[in-house]
Amino acid sequence: QIFNQHNAETPKLEQAFHRMAQMEPNLDHDVSWFLLPSYWAKMVVALISFLCFANSYDGDFVFDDSEAIINNKDLRAETPLGDLWHHDFWGSKLSSNTSHKSYRPLTVLTFRINYVFAGGFYPVGFHVINIILHCIISVLMVDVFSILLGGLQFSHKGRRLNLAPKSSLLAALLFAVHPVHTECVAGIVGRADLLCALFFLLSFLGYCKAFRENKEGHTFSVFWVLMSVILGAIAMLCKEQGITILGLNAVFDALVINKINLLELIRKLLYKDKSLENSGLLRKGLLFRITLLMCGGASILYIRWRIMGTGPPAFTEVDNPASFADSLFVRAINYNYYYSLNAWLLLCPWWLCFDWSMGCIPLIKSVSDWRIIALAALWFCLIGLICQALCSEDSHKRRILTLGLGFLIIPFLPASNLFFRVGFVIAERVIYLPSIGYCILFTYGFSVLSKQAKKKKILAVAVLGILLINVVRCALRSSQWRSEEQLFRSALSVCPLNAKVHYNVGKNLADKGNQSAAIKYYREAVRLNPKYVHAMNNLGNILKERNELHEAEELLSLAVQIQPDFAAAWMNLGIVQNSLRRFEEAEQSYWTAIKHRKKYPDCYYNLGRLYADLNRHIDALNAWRNATVLKPEHSLAWNNMIILLDNTGNLAQAEAVGREALELIPNDHSLMFSLANVLGKSQKYKESEALFLKAIKANPNAASYHGNLAVLYHRWGNLDLAKKHYEVSLKLDPMAPGTKENYNLLRRKLEQLQKKGG
Repeated sequence: QIFNQHNAETPKLEQAFHRMAQMEPNLDHDVSWFLLPSYWAKMVVALISFLCFANSYDGDFVFDDSEAIINNKDLRAETPLGDLWHHDFWGSKLSSNTSHKSYRPLTVLTFRINYVFAGGFYPVGFHVINIILHCIISVLMVDVFSILLGGLQFSHKGRRLNLAPKSSLLAALLFAVHPVHTECVAGIVGRADLLCALFFLLSFLGYCKAFRENKEGHTFSVFWVLMSVILGAIAMLCKEQGITILGLNAVFDALVINKINLLELIRKLLYKDKSLENSGLLRKGLLFRITLLMCGGASILYIRWRIMGTGPPAFTEVDNPASFADSLFVRAINYNYYYSLNAWLLLCPWWLCFDWSMGCIPLIKSVSDWRIIALAALWFCLIGLICQALCSEDSHKRRILTLGLGFLIIPFLPASNLFFRVGFVIAERVIYLPSIGYCILFTYGFSVLSKQAKKKKILAVAVLGILLINVVRCALRSSQWRSEEQLFRSALSVCPLNAKVHYNVGKNLADKGNQSAAIKYYREAVRLNPKYVHAMNNLGNILKERNELHEAEELLSLAVQIQPDFAAAWMNLGIVQNSLRRFEEAEQSYWTAIKHRKKYPDCYYNLGRLYADLNRHIDALNAWRNATVLKPEHSLAWNNMIILLDNTGNLAQAEAVGREALELIPNDHSLMFSLANVLGKSQKYKESEALFLKAIKANPNAASYHGNLAVLYHRWGNLDLAKKHYEVSLKLDPMAPGTKENYNLLRRKLEQLQKKGG
């Protein structure tokens, strides 16, 4: 009975705690917004965040997805799991000089799990996980914003009180529907940012749990402080930005738990005020907790540095032009301009682009450039907010503004170029975490306007309109991320000066067989960036295929002159020189390519073709054998070996090579065809017939397959079947060489047999 009475009193006690807490200044008093129970608020946020990006679920692998997923050997079952801990995000060894040093093993592990469960590279499963992750993060934001905007207070039972239900719902909705998040959600590679954000938030919420039993502000849970450090480390293993949560936890502790006035603290430190010794810093354990956070962070960074092995990654000037500027003034001005553009993307996320490098944003080289206004506007706003955050007499206002600025700036620091050079100018994905700070500041600004506005409903409708516009923009942008063609073309209007945009549009067109249109975009890419060697290489390739050999040679020669270690360009130059019958130069180009890329099976294959043209048969066979050693599934190299051995009368060796090839590539119909020809010449008709029929089943429209099977039947004496397959071959290709003559010979023979029989 006593137990029941206690339960009956519990809701009243919690309501009392809630009323006492709400006596303090609170954003919700001024915000004209929907008030929903916590469960329903989270359901609404989850549903809306899902609707924003749902149409990306069946998109393709686009842009960086190819390198990070399709071409990443770390996803394959044959790669030991232990290799993930020694490779970068793209599957390269961290110790390699070419590695980007992006160490995200947990993200790659989730890709591998996706690959295993899907049974291959099917993008739907990858996209669905990204959408679910964003929904989970958006729901967690309701709790995070309730703490950041309403403060951290617990009931007597240890339940956290949501003191800002309306404000936290608005801020979470702003986060959930922000269009700048599309790259992270609709682009599969954005999984790194999503996982990092998930553990980032869990670390923050875990740190808040450390004060759940804190009755008088004197006690805390060391376990949860350490757990927040571990969760921060996990966040960093998903993406490097995750480490910044430890700094934010320290800021939160100082401002919310210890209610420190930063300006007052600075004054006391400057004037060596003795009252500082009697302050609550030591009594409340702040210094001890910050020491734990600092030691944890330093340990994580040290381990990360040891794993990385070598120095920072080597980026090129086109990746981040400002960082290569000789003048410190030019670097500083442009870095600040990049910050202002990132801020603009948060404020007005209408112009979005998958890549902002390669001339998309021309450098500011003098103070007369009108874009200096953007820097002035940025710092005017920041200085104003900082002054309010430090000097305001309203402690509630100081706390919210400082936390907003902290969550805006601190997670952005790894991408700021202040500590090390980064490999991009602007990347929308790195704003995923800083947008938390933007949502805090937006919500606070809305509360200030609501407090002063006479017609609060109009203001609420305006904010609702912004949310709806953002939902539409998310849906439109998600649809653009569904395919490379839409994604690349969408960038042409945003970054027309970006050579990489034109290059990617051209590459996409070339992959679809539209070479004429591809040439136009490749030429524009080279015009915009005369040192764009990849565009030169691809353009040279197309011109080579169109037999425009002299211009192709000029482009490829220029590419290797600009980048002497560009192996692919050296190989393609060798192919062009071979076509121009400059064999010595071609051989030299092939060997230069192999020097710069030791494991280059395609180059060995082309080298073998050169030697075959020169009747250097042994060298040709050795080159093709090297290609198959490096790439056992290299069908063309195997085929050429079989054909060369067949043509030179080495039937036994050709048969042995053919059987070896089919063991490695059992379903390759071209290998079946080549081996069937050899077996037919060796009078192994039955086995030859079986292989011909198997090849025809795999590729029924190959005229040569039917024609050569007809020749086999002709030799074998099975004339009716020979006639049938000659006719099929001629139907598929009336101009097939030799087939018509053989068919006419067969018909004459059949006529002679009929006359004899008659």
